[in-house]
Amino acid sequence: MKRRINKVAVIGSGIMGSGIACHFANIGVEVLLLDIVPRELNEKEKKKGLTLEDKEVRDRLVNESLQSALKSKPSPIYHKDFANRIETGNMEDDISKVSEADWIIEVVVERLDIKKQVFDNLEKHRKKGTLISSNTSGIPIQQMNEGRSEDFQQHFCGTHFFNPPRYLKLFEIIPGPDTKPEVLEFLNEYGEKFLGKKSVVAKDTPAFIGNRIGIFSIMSLFHMIKDMDMTIEEVDKLTGPVIGRQKSATFRTVDVVGLDTLVHVANGLHKGVPNDEAHDLFALPDFIQTMMDNEWYGSKSGQGFYKKIKNEDGSSTIKSLDLETMEYRDQKKASFATLEETKSIDNVADRFEVLINGKDKAGEFYRKNFSALFAYVSNRIPEISDELYKIDDGVKAGFGWEHGPFQIWDAIGVKKGIEMMKAEGTEPAAWVNEMLENGKESFYTVKEGNTYFYDIQKKDYTKIPGQDAFIILDNIRESKEVFSNSGVVVEDLGDGILNVEFRSKMNAIGGDVLDGINKAIDMAEKDYQGLVVANNGKNFSVGANIGMIFMMAVEQEYEELNMAIKYFQDTMMRMRYSSIPTVAAPHSMTLGGGCELSLHADKVVAAAETYIGLVEFGVGVIPGGGGSKEMTVRAADTFEKDDVELNRLREHFLTIGMAKVSTSAHEAFDLNILQKGKDIVVINQERQLTIAKKHALLMAENGYTKPIHRTDIKVLGKQALGAFLVGTDQMNAGKYISDHDKKIANKLAYVMAGGDLSEPQMVSEQYLLDLEREAFLSLTGERKTLERLQHMLKKGKPLRN
Repeated sequence: MKRRINKVAVIGSGIMGSGIACHFANIGVEVLLLDIVPRELNEKEKKKGLTLEDKEVRDRLVNESLQSALKSKPSPIYHKDFANRIETGNMEDDISKVSEADWIIEVVVERLDIKKQVFDNLEKHRKKGTLISSNTSGIPIQQMNEGRSEDFQQHFCGTHFFNPPRYLKLFEIIPGPDTKPEVLEFLNEYGEKFLGKKSVVAKDTPAFIGNRIGIFSIMSLFHMIKDMDMTIEEVDKLTGPVIGRQKSATFRTVDVVGLDTLVHVANGLHKGVPNDEAHDLFALPDFIQTMMDNEWYGSKSGQGFYKKIKNEDGSSTIKSLDLETMEYRDQKKASFATLEETKSIDNVADRFEVLINGKDKAGEFYRKNFSALFAYVSNRIPEISDELYKIDDGVKAGFGWEHGPFQIWDAIGVKKGIEMMKAEGTEPAAWVNEMLENGKESFYTVKEGNTYFYDIQKKDYTKIPGQDAFIILDNIRESKEVFSNSGVVVEDLGDGILNVEFRSKMNAIGGDVLDGINKAIDMAEKDYQGLVVANNGKNFSVGANIGMIFMMAVEQEYEELNMAIKYFQDTMMRMRYSSIPTVAAPHSMTLGGGCELSLHADKVVAAAETYIGLVEFGVGVIPGGGGSKEMTVRAADTFEKDDVELNRLREHFLTIGMAKVSTSAHEAFDLNILQKGKDIVVINQERQLTIAKKHALLMAENGYTKPIHRTDIKVLGKQALGAFLVGTDQMNAGKYISDHDKKIANKLAYVMAGGDLSEPQMVSEQYLLDLEREAFLSLTGERKTLERLQHMLKKGKPLRN
């Protein structure tokens, strides 16, 4: 029987429970969210004359928790309307409704006795065959399994989401003693395909995989910081983006997550793994215990490793905790010579060898840190996992690391890593040396576009399962390249489909990228069936390369700048009017020029986590690569009646004028940046390129015909221009926008109105592109615009707000 999940029941509406409920709502599943009944009235309820029997009171806890989650930043929900998919209730009045659920997820407090009480209640109403799982972070699944019915045990396991469930990709599945294999297989596939997760089947060991390694890494740093006499700023500098981790690095991340949460897991590990060789590292250092005693948990308590101080003038200052005095002080700038050596190295994996060879404190830190990590993870096999890739997957997806421990070790070199470890007084597990003796010199290898891992039991490389659903550009780039320049690589994806992969810094769009797009279209039109624009970078593209624009504007080379902007426009129009289907696959930051490219593709296959928008106002210009034209066209295509035409145009005008950026791909439909009925959203970003390729191929096989250039775009002329100019005057008079902002807005108004036409009329796309380019060029001559461009360049950012 094919199992389908149409309705999920989530028991417990705390931060995790509400977050899990929201993420199931994100993917279109009906959700029942239940929590306990309050035992006393609050003041508000007393004033309203309510009693403990009123439904409003009985559902208060669940409703307050859900509303609190929905108001949190970043949002747990892709679109505010998706919250309507969640039904709330309480565990007394509504518990019978779990009989309608296909999957019941328990997310109550981490106490075994309470969980067992909940399971007792659920067994009375759960229908046979229904999946049931616990979102525990540490209680053994075997203990929760005891005393349950046979059907319960066969369909029960741990399903550990990481907080926040929308954003962190790890989904650990922990089988119980009696869990059916087909249940594990289903959850593994469902997590990947439907929830967009990295599914990892873990053993029932303390803290499973992600937290076991992640918490070890953090606790190791806690002990190391005092031994090396380092500041928290120094550690955060060394453990952030430079090694492919979050900007919040170590201590800011702990503040956000909550020190109490981390300590809870660390204490559980200290108690649960008495024979672990790193057992003592899970004991709390004195400064952590002091922070716990003082309730300095981080953001939730107003202070942790960092504290925001309000100044008398209303401004704020971030203070740092001095671990010697345990007092807050001004932040100290952290700088290391070793980090300077990595600034020119864009690929994070290539930095590790430089970092461990550093002659300063940074080099010493990395050698100690990585040595301890490598030894620990090698000793966890087969305790927590039989396969080393699962450890890497768990840490990357659960803690946001770009590279897992074994991948870092590979980047350094396995032999060199062992030499480093020995110098630091540690050594790897015996199987690592055996691997080298067997002639295998790395933990991973790539064959025919697939990644293989060293299988310890087989003493040979084994293909990582599940890759057939993915196209990994890192694995095929070298063998499938058909063209490359300094900005792009064009790969043959097979079946007649080419892919254009941006390879410029931050995937910014400059002349080399535009050349690459045009070359790819030329090749596809001649010998292939379709074209995809996709990459596996951190962001799709954060905009145009403003260095070229700034230099041309400063030198007043307006003819050259005009040609450069026209080249951008013409390339976007080739995306629209080529003889082969074009598909854009945006993800993460897709701003400015990246958004304009997506606007001009025949189809967009967007990752759910796509933050897309036209943000050129931030640097003092309007979208000049066809974005202003395209939003005018899309507004005109929504015109239905004369009385709403101006309102429709105003909505699209404000999308550009307010530099609106969607907080998910689903929100982009509201902005008409993505179009319903044409563009689609993919929940699992790793599947995005495969799906984009399929759509390009399907369009080609269905008989794709080159579109006819548009000459039927209705513009409103003076009617719209006058209304917009009055609006910008009022905004300027009310001090809501500056004089320069007013000038930019008026230029945009002129373009989107179609110029100073006496009455509405039909125009061509080229007519609007010419207006757009003229307005863009005029704004680049403004002093304020040049100042903004220069400011962005100094910050090392492409065109973005």
